[in-house]
Amino acid sequence: MDINIRKHIINNFKGDDYSTLRRAIDEAVEAKDEVTLPGLGVFFELIWENASQELKDQLIETIRKRVKKGLENNL
Repeated sequence: MDINIRKHIINNFKGDDYSTLRRAIDEAVEAKDEVTLPGLGVFFELIWENASQELKDQLIETIRKRVKKGLENNL
């Protein structure tokens, strides 16, 4: 069985407006459900592919700080 997660997630949200996308992301992050991680990963990939170098640097710095904080708090 060949499942293309990227294609499925993109097709699921293809016609959605700002509010729907925002709600989906907020709910996925708030729920902390590992089932939503692939979808958030696809969204992140879309951002990364279209981001300026400045935005990529900001994202990396935010991730670096949060990972460090998570390690300090033993996740």
